[in-house]
Amino acid sequence: MMTAISSQTSGHDLKLKPTVSASVATVGDFFQLMKPRVMTLVTFTGLAGMYLAPGEKHLGLALVSLFAIAAGAGASGAINQWYDRDIDRVMSRTRGRPIPAGKVDPAEALALGVVVSVLSVLLLSLSANFLAGGLLAFTIFFYAVIYTVWLKRSTPQNIVIGGAAGALPPVVGWASITGTVSVEALILFALIFFWTPPHFWALALVKNEDYKQANIPMLPVVAGKQETLRQIVIYSTVMAPTGVAPYLVGLTSIVYGVVAAVLGCAFFLLAIRLFKSPTDRQSWELFKFSVFYLAALFGCLILDKLFIQQLGLLRFIGIQ
Repeated sequence: MMTAISSQTSGHDLKLKPTVSASVATVGDFFQLMKPRVMTLVTFTGLAGMYLAPGEKHLGLALVSLFAIAAGAGASGAINQWYDRDIDRVMSRTRGRPIPAGKVDPAEALALGVVVSVLSVLLLSLSANFLAGGLLAFTIFFYAVIYTVWLKRSTPQNIVIGGAAGALPPVVGWASITGTVSVEALILFALIFFWTPPHFWALALVKNEDYKQANIPMLPVVAGKQETLRQIVIYSTVMAPTGVAPYLVGLTSIVYGVVAAVLGCAFFLLAIRLFKSPTDRQSWELFKFSVFYLAALFGCLILDKLFIQQLGLLRFIGIQ
């Protein structure tokens, strides 16, 4: 267990003073509490899980279910920002967030997160099924409690274990359509799960001093740069073939398989380049490519089914 946060950054009582004077919160401030960038990625991967799942899809119910997944992701982000407000004030990357900036009262942020969490789970359970609702509830709990409260401040494996929360949305989306969890859904989970460590560790290498100041045991802080670079290469090596797995189990056409293989090789080569030349520039390039990689891969999953499989384009040109 790591040492306690220093008196400069400790405590979660509401008496901690914000970095600027408090102001009236706007709708935009509350929206920022929900981490819109993360929420967008979660919604997109959840959409992919829904679209790839077999079975009849009712457009209205599917949209409601997707909204519930997005709301659940945003709610967990609000709870995360409520709990992390002490360290957010210390880190340059996060001190402009609504709570440390004095724009939103911590109690209001917690209330928003809890209320929206409950409503999103109920909405998904009623619009889709109770398995999907239960998985969404578990996802919110895992991110807001297991990762935020426990793992983040206690172990350098915080991102590895906590990555399960970010990997679950496509499984939730799949379950919302089928009422089950299949091998294909678990492959989508594994893809995001193995992607998460090299994605965040590339950022952590650049923001290492921030994490040191906040006393957060990210891998570069605890194990050093060289071990972090080694772990990035290891996870990239596992992640690259996992990206091709949807084709191997028959979920996609060969077109997706080729695209995934090329993107996976590019990711691996960037990881090797960073290992050999560990500069902030190389870390940023890997981090930015990792965002593109995941978005491109899940975009290709959707486009492959939309254009290649459903329209039979491969048969049309004589490949199948």
